[in-house]
Amino acid sequence: MACASTGQVAEIMDALASPQTGASNFASLLIVRLGAMGDVIHTLPAAAALRQALPHATLGWLIEERWAELLCTSRYPRSGPRSPQRPLIDRLHSVNTSEWRRAPFSFNTWMQMAVGLSQLRGIHYDAVIDFQGAVRSALLARWSGAPMAFGSAQPREHAASMLYTRKVLTTDRAHVVEQALEMARSIAPTLTTESDLNLPVDPEAEIKIASLTGELKKFAILNPGAGWGAKRWPPERYGKLARALAQDGLTPLVNYGPSEDLLAGAVEQASDGVAKRVTCSISELIALTRRASVFIGGDTGPLHLAAALKIPVVAIFGPTNPARNGPFGTRSVVLRSANSVTDHSRHLEPEQGLLEITVDEVVAATRSLLQSSHIGAPYPEALSRRVR
Repeated sequence: MACASTGQVAEIMDALASPQTGASNFASLLIVRLGAMGDVIHTLPAAAALRQALPHATLGWLIEERWAELLCTSRYPRSGPRSPQRPLIDRLHSVNTSEWRRAPFSFNTWMQMAVGLSQLRGIHYDAVIDFQGAVRSALLARWSGAPMAFGSAQPREHAASMLYTRKVLTTDRAHVVEQALEMARSIAPTLTTESDLNLPVDPEAEIKIASLTGELKKFAILNPGAGWGAKRWPPERYGKLARALAQDGLTPLVNYGPSEDLLAGAVEQASDGVAKRVTCSISELIALTRRASVFIGGDTGPLHLAAALKIPVVAIFGPTNPARNGPFGTRSVVLRSANSVTDHSRHLEPEQGLLEITVDEVVAATRSLLQSSHIGAPYPEALSRRVR
């Protein structure tokens, strides 16, 4: 890793001495949030706020390749003037760390790393902000060559903090979206949290999804998958839920991702064929979700996508804390048993508290949500308790 020049060190020391000055003078800023899907979406409000606070700055983002469509459609240039296909950032940089780890000594891996990281470093960003707080994200942030590196004073991986020149204290008990906004405020102290949040619009995906949903009056997206088994409400219950929704005039569509086809098939079978399976690219999922009447699922990326798109959400929570990770900024009902205990251990079986949530409760929450037009605060205390 290259050492900072004398001038860069002086700039860093000046900024540390007077944290409120010069924040709005950055000509370029790099965001580092590599993944996963929900985490990237939770960072978007902060990025949108920075975009509004620094309208003339070049805004870049370093992300894992698999999540790049959350920022730029697949066939659109990754740098240049912003447009509906890339509405938020001026430059997208991607890495493929999972592929690199699978073949760390291959020539192709080293070429990809060399080309991608050289292009990143060649932009000469004025500052970088690491929203991930991992050692690998902090290393990539410093590799960018930006003289100022912002990061959490209490990152997910403690060693990451040693790589930041500016350490930002955030409220540990706040929602992760609010924590990211606090981080962004260290760059632009006067930023507003009411910034417009626009996700990419892929014309081809829009045409495909319009054809798929064109004859449906109203539909609900059911998402039985989650990052690990403890967060997954049983597929048989999603099937019963689908039958109840169909009686209400809602067509249930079961969204599933890679390696989740058996899970989606179990939902379809339990629904007696009422539910229909749908698998999408990220751009297609954005287009599908925009058209949905309601989204029902657990703590997973597609749920947070629905919330970002202001789609009503019924969230079925178990071992993760909805006050920190629940749907943010949309009409929502969060169902969580009082017996659930926050635990991020990746157990294979559904958490016991999650199993206490019944199909009838989810149906009642969905009906109540769709009949209500009230948009309250994102996280009233009541929403972290079980709704009966």
